[in-house]
Order: sequence, then structure tokens, then C-alpha cells
Amino acid sequence: MRSDNVTKGMQQAPHRSLFNALGFTKEELDKPMVGIVSSYNEIVPGHMNLDKIVDAVKMGVAEAGGVPVVFPAIAVCDGIAMGHVGMKYSLVTRDLIADSTECMALAHQFDALVMVPNCDKNVPGLLMAAARLNVPTVFVSGGPMLAGHVNGQKRSLSSMFEAVGSYAAGKMTEEDVEEFENHVCPTCGSCSGMYTANSMNCLTEALGMGLRGNGTIPAVYSERIRLAKHAGMAVMDLYRKNIRPLDIMTKDAILNALTMDMALGCSTNSMLHLPAIAHEVGFDFDISFANEISEKTPNLCHLAPAGPTYMEDLNEAGGVYAVMAELAKKDLLNLDCMTATGKTVGENIKGVVNKNPEVIRPIDNPYSQTGGLAVLKGNLAPDGGVVKRSAVVEEMMVHEGPARVFDCEEDAITAIKGGKIVEGDVVVIRYEGPKGGPGMREMLNPTSAIVGMGLGSSVALITDGRFSGASRGAAIGHVSPEAAVGGPIALVEEGDIIKINIPAMTLQVDVSDEEMAKRKAAWKPRKPRVTEGYLARYQEMVTSGSTGAILKTPSFE
Repeated sequence: MRSDNVTKGMQQAPHRSLFNALGFTKEELDKPMVGIVSSYNEIVPGHMNLDKIVDAVKMGVAEAGGVPVVFPAIAVCDGIAMGHVGMKYSLVTRDLIADSTECMALAHQFDALVMVPNCDKNVPGLLMAAARLNVPTVFVSGGPMLAGHVNGQKRSLSSMFEAVGSYAAGKMTEEDVEEFENHVCPTCGSCSGMYTANSMNCLTEALGMGLRGNGTIPAVYSERIRLAKHAGMAVMDLYRKNIRPLDIMTKDAILNALTMDMALGCSTNSMLHLPAIAHEVGFDFDISFANEISEKTPNLCHLAPAGPTYMEDLNEAGGVYAVMAELAKKDLLNLDCMTATGKTVGENIKGVVNKNPEVIRPIDNPYSQTGGLAVLKGNLAPDGGVVKRSAVVEEMMVHEGPARVFDCEEDAITAIKGGKIVEGDVVVIRYEGPKGGPGMREMLNPTSAIVGMGLGSSVALITDGRFSGASRGAAIGHVSPEAAVGGPIALVEEGDIIKINIPAMTLQVDVSDEEMAKRKAAWKPRKPRVTEGYLARYQEMVTSGSTGAILKTPSFE
């Protein structure tokens, strides 16, 4: 056992004395030591229930013959961090989580791990750590929140942000907003639509690193407690069979996850996280590779914000496995990939039935013949920009309009809520990338303000920041190269005509090459926005290219 390095032999007598201080028995020191990575905290709704999940995992591990040992991982609530300096800290925590978990696991020589995450950066950070550590590992998330109900309709967090925009437009009263405020987030769990947290939890299941239901069983269901117990048992089975993350997270498994991403209509943030996870397993691909997958993968689900269904509905329809079973009908998945069940994908989904064709469209009747995400390229985004195609209304699939240029999120929101953005405009928010922000803030506030003002079907938004899975409309993020390094988005001027063609996957600014070259020659880098603290150190790391996997993803280069 790996843990023999800290429990066996005369040289480890001091180590054993410390285990004695922890209350370990000799019998326990002869068993595999399983680290339970707990993301529990009392500030994130998706994590407030993880203590119950952790307790259930511990019972499963102990019942199956292991010794469970809990240690923590941090997690940020993107909703609470939204719209202020806190959002600059969100994305960078992904690598902090991966690094700190690697440190803890190697320093204490765990034989196996169970990861208990739930929210946006926490899930991919722990997947990255699992790939690096490569000890038998199973994931079990805290589960999604139930949808809220306002005026007889299901609602979620994105509805709340849009309500604020509607209030600014005079379309809702303060009392109306309070009604939303009190009812859109009714339970613990990750926010109830196909936002980033639920996207990554579903993709964890598709990757094979979580058991069936990991992505969809609601947080408040007792079924999730049973799932957690089974995860504890499953990791001991993987340990005995010596099945490790790099046996599961292969190139083919990554491609399966990317295919499922398209079918489910996941968050655009998956185009940041999947490449980073792939990098950790030794498979690097350009994000535009997603278009090849998208072109042959039908979009089968329209969960909020793209449509009226929620994670609880997907769960009742058969969950991730039911979507995989639909894709398998047209040989769109590799069914031979190993999973955390100890069985292959094909064995896992055998006999699985789609219980609701309104929630999961049959493969022969998709919402669209192409996937939920697209990567656009052109002279405005030579290295690509990502759009959640499944959340774009038909009339905005092709759009042309004048640029309304802002150098930070706050200025754009002021203009939108002030009525200065009109139908046909293309809002450009720049200097919000990984270096320029720094930290690549999420732009849910601006997109929600646009929708709330009634402009969701007539105004586009482009940014070198990123978008929440809760964003909808013609919102194109992750535009690369970013403005802070002199990318073309830095050279756009007020009134320039921007042309968006999502079916053709192009993003152009109607300016000649000669004029762009002239602007580039005159462009000067901005001074850093922060001069002290972690963000300043992070900005220095971005400049030197030493921020690890977060900068090795193509969209950041």
C-alpha cells in the first residue's frame, strides 16, 4: 500500500506516534487509507450539505474495508462573487484547488481518494488533481438544487439576475423582484439549470469518474445519500482492482465528455475546463476541435436557461446515462471506456431507457442536428470565441451591428441599465481576460441586464472574459487573444460594424487589415488594475506564462 510509506517500518515509528495522536488503531493502520476530499463550507449553497455526503462516503469506505480520512478543499460561490472584485478570484481557485489537493494527498500518502465537490471551479479542480495523483478515485457531488417556483412557473438563479434587469427597465416592481428573491433558490445544491456546476458534474459522470446519478440526483433527495455510500464502496473496489484515473480519463473518455457536452447543451465554461483536464492526462487539443464534435452531435436537451426544463427533470427522464444511450444509437460514443463502476460505458448504459422524450429528445428528433456549443473564429477572434449556441434565439444566429465598447463590466452594465444600448447593438466588454481582469470574470450580470431590458433577441455581447452557464442570448466569450496582450478585441472602436455568424462559426469586425495594423501599431498596454495581493501575483504569473494548466488551455494563449 502507498500508505505503508507513513505507517510501516522502524523509520515510520514517529509517523505512527502521530497517527496515535489522531486516534488511529493498529488495525486501522493495516488497512488502505482513503482520503475524502470534502468541499463542505457554509457560504456556498451547493456545499452546505456536503457534510452529510461526506459522512455517507465515510460509511461506505469503512463498510468496504478502508479507513476514511477527511481533508478540505476550498470552493467559491460564483453567484455571490458575481459583479464585484470577488469574481476576479473565482476562476483562479480551480488551480489552487488542484494544487492544494495534490499537496495534501502526496504529503500523507493516501491509497485512494473520494472527491466530494459540487460547484463551478471545485469540480474541474479536483478532476485535474485526480489525474495528477492517479490513485483510485471516485467522485460524488452534492447534487443540484430543486427549481424554484414563481407565479406558477419553474425558476432558477438566472431568472433572478434577469429580474434585476427588468426592474431597471421599469418592467418589474421592487415587490416583484422580492418575490423572485424569496423563491428562485429554494433548497441547497448547485443552481438548478444546466449552469457550469451541473455541467461539470454531468460531464464527470460522462467521463466515467462518477457513478450513475452523480450529475442529476437532487441535493435534497435521500437517494444522494445512498449514492455517496456506494461511492465509498466503489472506491475500494477500484483500489482492489487497481483501476486508476488515467485508466478512466483517457483521450476517448475526454471525447465522450465533449460529445455529451454538445448533447446536453452545457456551459461555455466547459471549454475552459475540459481542455485543462485533458492537459493533465496528456491530451492537448485546440478548443476549435469542439466544432468537429459539434457538427456530428445533435443537441438533445434544452435545460434552463436554454429551455423550460431543469436538472430534476433530467434526473427523472433517466439522467446522463439516458442521454448517453441515445447517442450510442448512432455510435457517437466510445462504449469501451472504463468507468468508476469497474465496468465499461457500454455495460453501464445497457438497457437504460429515455423516460421522457420532451426532456431528452430522441436521437432522431433533436432540438438541432448540431451540438450546444460552437467556437467562432475570424479577425476579431483569431484563436476563437465560445458561444452557447443552444441558448441563442433563431433571429440572433446571424447578427450584424455597431460596436458599443467598454473596458470593464461595470461600465457596460451602467450603459445597459441606463438605456444607452439599443436594438442591433453589439456590446463589447474587454480587458476582462485572465491577464486583463485579471482573473477572467464571468459576465452573467451584463447578459442578464440585456435580457431583463427586453433586448435578448436583438443585442449581442462579446467579451474576452467568460460567461456563466446561466447566460443566454448571442453571448460570445473567451475571445482570444485577449485585449491585455493586444488581441484584436483591444483594437475595436466605437461604431465598428461587427458581424456574427454562428452557423458559419465566424466572428468578424468590418475593418480592413491595413486599418487594424495601424491601430495595432498605436496600441499601448494598460497599466495593471491591481498592484498587491494574490491577484497581483497571479497577473505576474500570467505575464510570465507560469500559471500551470490554467494557461496551457488554448483559449488562454
